[in-house]
Amino acid sequence: MNGRTAPGFTLIELVIALAIIGLISLVLFSGLRLGGRSWEAVETVGERLSGLRLADGFLRRLLGQTRPATAVYEGQIVQVFAGESERLEWVAPLSEHVGLSGLYILRLQLEGAGEARNLVLTRWLLHPEALEGNDAIPPWIPMTEQDEGAGALSALASDLDLAEGAFGRTLLLKDVSRFELAYYGLADGDSGPDWHDDWQGQTQLPNLIRIRLETTEQSWPDLVVALPDQP
Repeated sequence: MNGRTAPGFTLIELVIALAIIGLISLVLFSGLRLGGRSWEAVETVGERLSGLRLADGFLRRLLGQTRPATAVYEGQIVQVFAGESERLEWVAPLSEHVGLSGLYILRLQLEGAGEARNLVLTRWLLHPEALEGNDAIPPWIPMTEQDEGAGALSALASDLDLAEGAFGRTLLLKDVSRFELAYYGLADGDSGPDWHDDWQGQTQLPNLIRIRLETTEQSWPDLVVALPDQP
């Protein structure tokens, strides 16, 4: 056995090594933390865009299938279509996923108070029994005939289906800060087609409907939908 000591590390070398390991760990942790925040930000933006995109596609599809239709209200035949700057009522078909397939009266409007409101779609099956209402569902009142009815509807829960889907309410988009409707077409008495803030009591439907839609955190390009050609 010789007198040489076994090779090893000095205290200074251990301190330097630990400092380097700590620095590398700090850099790795910071990178993981930054990556996590970036992923959360991407998910947040994705959720915002997803909500607007779904509302955009859903409204585009429903408005693109608008049908001229009438319904009986208090013994009178009335045209269902009515458009205001922040409310719209029209008729379009819905498939079996809502419960009952067929034509529905659809009402689109903002509900709630303040700058951030909810965009809600209410629907009635275009059938006398559904329109008259019963203990389970509220009666249909033409949008142009009532204001109190709108408040009564807003008191009902959204994402609600009653009478096997003959009546329902769907929350399309939350925290809406801007919702504006405009209608392009030849209004009665006009010499040519133009944009209008409302479309009520007209003998024909508009050619185009423009929707401006923004949430408290995201804007979206104007949605312009061409309605089907009328007979």
